[in-house]
Amino acid sequence: MSNINEIVLSARNVDLYYDEFRALKDIDLEIKRNQVTALIGPSGCGKSSLLRCFNRMNDLIPSARVVGEILFEGINLYGPGIDPTEIRSRIGMVFQKPNPFPKSIYDNVAFGLKINGYTGDMDDAVERSLRQAALWGEVKDRLKYSAMELSGGQQQRLCIARAVAVEPEVILMDEPCSALDPIATLAIEDLIRQLKERYTIVIVTHNMQQAARVSDETAFLMVHPEDRSGYLVEFGATQVIFTNPSHERTEEYITGRFS
Repeated sequence: MSNINEIVLSARNVDLYYDEFRALKDIDLEIKRNQVTALIGPSGCGKSSLLRCFNRMNDLIPSARVVGEILFEGINLYGPGIDPTEIRSRIGMVFQKPNPFPKSIYDNVAFGLKINGYTGDMDDAVERSLRQAALWGEVKDRLKYSAMELSGGQQQRLCIARAVAVEPEVILMDEPCSALDPIATLAIEDLIRQLKERYTIVIVTHNMQQAARVSDETAFLMVHPEDRSGYLVEFGATQVIFTNPSHERTEEYITGRFS
């Protein structure tokens, strides 16, 4: 059993720029192994931008530039000689809107494995991944059907299965339930709680109740009124953040009195 206090990801004095605009300012944050860490805060505070810093997805935006260090297992992700593609196989991502490929259910899950040159039993790997995503029982008899025929909640679980198939160490989730109905949302939340036994999870959410339900630790970000950059107000155990926050602005946001 791993030490739950072991640090997997660490942001140190991180600034994120889009051209000359500083979207994130002086972010210091530590993500613990086999924990769910929630990023909360008002729109525009940089939650999703910070999430994308953790697996170099911002590299895909030509104007984006990261200053500072993001350490993954002690190695600077932005250091020389680091392969972003390898990083993304070890730090997977699930997006806000389910984005299955226009392929069969089976081929969606197998996609990353094939790209990575997987040589094991593909059928077993697909089944294992679908079971981890709590989807196997619903799709086992229609693996050759198009993924586009699944419901929204099923599509999101399929995207999670696709992410876990390559056995990453960390899964980043960018508002994974925002496009789903309440029943599908609860199913994803149950799944997140199960997945943290195997993976470290970082989730962006606007839903305060969701953050309180699924996360172990919570980071609250705000927008600086002068330069509009996002900064970290408070970070700690979710129970403490939601019941006895250190900062008045945190309490105002969580209780809906934020302005």
